[in-house]
Amino acid sequence: MSEYVTMVRPRWSDMDVFGHVNHANMVTLLEEARIPLLFDEATAEGLGEFAKGIVVVRLAVDYKAPVVVNGTDIRVGITLSELRAASFTLAYRVHNGQSEQDPVAVTARTTLAPYDLGAARPRRLTDAEREFLGARIPQGGGRA
Repeated sequence: MSEYVTMVRPRWSDMDVFGHVNHANMVTLLEEARIPLLFDEATAEGLGEFAKGIVVVRLAVDYKAPVVVNGTDIRVGITLSELRAASFTLAYRVHNGQSEQDPVAVTARTTLAPYDLGAARPRRLTDAEREFLGARIPQGGGRA
């Protein structure tokens, strides 16, 4: 499966009493996985509006195995599962290690909407943003 790949490093503070990444902290790791793409890479291509406002509309996380904090990065693969006029959905595959061959521990989906902070409302994606998303994030299937 072709996907946008990034590495994130769970912190010791992300652990729960069982030594696994706490469920709420996993959501933060998903956010950290998409930030380089939607903020850094988009801004570098002249699309700085994502960094000025984007909100999570929907979030679904499925845990298949615990992610253990051991001081190393974990692999997060991201695909674009839906692209609409005013929102898009990213699907995530979080591996328990740095390789695509490492077991998938978590799958997730976030639906995101660009947001105009000044007007305090969601906005439509521009043609350039839609093109960026379609070009930079491989199209995945409907489910993570």
